[in-house]
Amino acid sequence: MGFFEPDRYFSSLATIHVHHDLLGCGLSHVLLDVDNTIRSRESYDVPAPVKAWLSRAREAGVEFCLLSNNWHGDIFSFAEELEMPIQAKAMKPLPFSYGAAMEAIGGTRTDTVAIGDQLLTDVLGAHLAGLPAWLVQPLSDVDIRTTALVRSVERMMIGTRQPEGVPVRAEGGER
Repeated sequence: MGFFEPDRYFSSLATIHVHHDLLGCGLSHVLLDVDNTIRSRESYDVPAPVKAWLSRAREAGVEFCLLSNNWHGDIFSFAEELEMPIQAKAMKPLPFSYGAAMEAIGGTRTDTVAIGDQLLTDVLGAHLAGLPAWLVQPLSDVDIRTTALVRSVERMMIGTRQPEGVPVRAEGGER
């Protein structure tokens, strides 16, 4: 598998089955990108299905660390609100922050997966760190200017590959 190719590709974080896709595959630690992965860049809210998924995963014993290139003060208050450790200013795709994030939650390369919405930062960085990388479709089409430019390249790289899953409603509880 190439450095830019995600190991799995999902329509949303909420479509990842906690027991089948994560725990059933020995993955109990997750490094999560923030913007447009769990928090919409448009509204800066965490959609209800994503909140519900995070809750179910935590109840099942999954440990999380946020991993973000963001450096603004709100990213730290966001992490505090979610009660998750964070590696901000991560400089993804450089791999060193992935190791620090794993260490923060007691993860190893065999039980940790990185999940994000960008090929050129999240997927590449995870692979450079020796981790599986799962890609999710961005929560919003709104992006900062540099990310918006990169998205066109990423769309060409993804080609015709279709994501797994159909987003579920928060009260569905199936995932």
